[in-house]
Amino acid sequence: MKESESKIIFLPGRTFFITALLYLALGCSAFFFSGLFVAWVLTGAGLIPFIVTDLLLLLLTTDRLQVKRNVPAAAAQGEDLQVKLLIQKVKLFPPLSVRLFDIYPDSMSCLYPVFPAKLDRKKLKNSDTLVFEYNLTPEKRGPWYFTETQFLLGSLLRFWKLRVTHDNISAGRTYPNFKRMARGAFNRNQEKSDVRHIRKRGQGLEFESLRDYQEGDSIRSIDWRATSRNRKLDGRPKLIVRNYQEEQDQQVLFIIDSGYRLPDYQFDSALEAMLLLSYTALKHGDAVAAASFGARDLWIPPRKGMRAYNALMNRLYDLHSAPVPSSPFSAMEKALSRLNRRSFIILISNFREEDGESLSWILPRINQRHLLLMVSFHEKSLNDLAYCGAKIKTDEEILEAAAAHSYLENRRRLYRKWEHSGLLVLETSPEQISPALINKYLSVKKSGKL
Repeated sequence: MKESESKIIFLPGRTFFITALLYLALGCSAFFFSGLFVAWVLTGAGLIPFIVTDLLLLLLTTDRLQVKRNVPAAAAQGEDLQVKLLIQKVKLFPPLSVRLFDIYPDSMSCLYPVFPAKLDRKKLKNSDTLVFEYNLTPEKRGPWYFTETQFLLGSLLRFWKLRVTHDNISAGRTYPNFKRMARGAFNRNQEKSDVRHIRKRGQGLEFESLRDYQEGDSIRSIDWRATSRNRKLDGRPKLIVRNYQEEQDQQVLFIIDSGYRLPDYQFDSALEAMLLLSYTALKHGDAVAAASFGARDLWIPPRKGMRAYNALMNRLYDLHSAPVPSSPFSAMEKALSRLNRRSFIILISNFREEDGESLSWILPRINQRHLLLMVSFHEKSLNDLAYCGAKIKTDEEILEAAAAHSYLENRRRLYRKWEHSGLLVLETSPEQISPALINKYLSVKKSGKL
C-alpha cells in the first residue's frame, strides 16, 4: 500500500472555549466597571502568545503518524470481520494526545462503540508500530469500501485540536454466509436442517455396479444373466442384482425474480436457497446455470464442477431486488432460447393469477423439452387477513377479508392447473425455502423425471 495522503483541519480545544468564555465575562464586567478595562486588555495581550505558541507546537506533530489498514477482501454476511490498523511513528516523539477514528462502510456495524479510540502515547513512544484491532459485522451483501482514517491530535495546553485525515482506502466484498455448508452441515446433520434423504423407489437411470442380492431388494433389479454365471457352494444359483444411481450430467437452471414481486427479505432467502441448491447440484455432478430478471438482467451459462460455484458466488453476491416491473414470461422466453438441452428449470417469484394467461402458450414448449418448477412464497399478511375470523368487526374488514380469500383461492386454482399440465409447484415460506427446495431437487433426481 502506498503512503497515504493527509488533510489537516484546525479545531478549537476545550481550554480555548473555557478561556474565551472567561475572557468574555471579564469584558462584560469591564463595560460596567471602568477599573477592569486595563486588566481586560492586559489579559488579552498575555493570552495571545500562549495561544499562538500552543498552535505552533501542535503543527510540528502533524506528520509524525502514518496508518495502514489490514482487512480481508472477502467477508461473510453476519460473521465478524477483524480489522487491523498499523499505526507507524514517523518521527521520534509522537503527539501528546491522540484519538483515532476509522471510517468504515455503512453496510457494516460495530457491536460496541469503538471510536473515538484513545491511543496510548507510551506505547507509541516505545515502539515504531502500534497495532489497533477491532471487529465489524457485515450486514449487507455487496462490495464495500473503507475510505479514510482520522487522527485527532491535542496540543500541549489544550487550546487547539488538529484533525488529520489520511486517505486509507480498502475494498472488498461481502458474500452470503455459507459457513455451515462449507463444514458439510448438510451431509452430517440433515435432520436439523430439515433436508430429508429421499428413498429411491425402483431403478435409477444409470447402472453403477453388480452386487449380491440382499433381503428387501426388488425382484426387478435381479440381473439373471449374471446370476446364471454364479453358483453357491451347494450348486444353487447365487442371485446378483444391478445397483443403480441417479443419472449424472444433468442440467439445472435457476431463474430468480429481482423485481417488485420479491421484497428484500424474501429475495435474500430465495438467493441463499438458490446458492445452497447450486452447491448440492454441483456436488451431484450436474451443470448449473443461473439467470435473473427485473431489476437486473443476468445470465450465467451452465458449468460443471466446484469451480463453477465460485463463479456463481462472484456473479450473484451483490444481486438485490428493487421495486421495478418484472415479467416471468419474458424471462422464460429468453431462457428457452439459450438452452440447448433438457434442463430442470427452477423459476422463483411470487406468482399472480394473471401469470397463468401470460405463461399458458409457452408451457407446451417447456413440457416438450424441460422440467419446470414454479417456486412461490406464502403471503402471510394475506393469510392473516383472509382467516382473521372473530377479529372481523366492520363491513370494511369483511370486504377486505373476502377479497384476500378470493385472491388466495384464485392463486391456488392456478397452481392446481399448472400441476395438472405437468409442471411442478412449490409454495413455501422464506424460512423453509432452502430445505424445501433441496428436498424437491433430490426427489426429482430420485424419481427419474428429469
